Amino acid sequence: MQYKATSPEDYISQVPEERQEALKKLRKIIKENLPKGFEEGIQYGMIGYYVPHSVYPDGYHCNPKEPLPFMSFASQKNSVNLYHSGIYAVPEIHDWFVAEYPKYSKRKLDMGKSCIRFKNVDDIPLELIAELCQKLSVNEWIDIYETAIKK
Repeated sequence: MQYKATSPEDYISQVPEERQEALKKLRKIIKENLPKGFEEGIQYGMIGYYVPHSVYPDGYHCNPKEPLPFMSFASQKNSVNLYHSGIYAVPEIHDWFVAEYPKYSKRKLDMGKSCIRFKNVDDIPLELIAELCQKLSVNEWIDIYETAIKK
């Protein structure tokens, strides 16, 4: 689902009411645990966390006008989806997340390359997401990103 939001608050106000509280909790956990230097805003129609141009002037190679994306979440038709670039780019983070997930949820992990889908908003493992947020600093993410795009 695509929302025409101008701020994270605006985005959350547009999603179905039964999801709003879960998204507020998810947003709060991310903001409290993401290392300093990442900024929050609307990016690609979702609530996004990215490296601002003030820190990384080159921006995203696909569109240098966009700041370097790192993490985002969205309310989709059948799920709330969390996107985390570190899960995609760093095999150790991926493997850690897959191994830890069953400790936090009774449900089967529904995951793509960088996307984790939560069909039941009451089952979003906020403590695990808090730990995931702390795995990479802004500088570590820039180094990983630059190493990957220079290949």
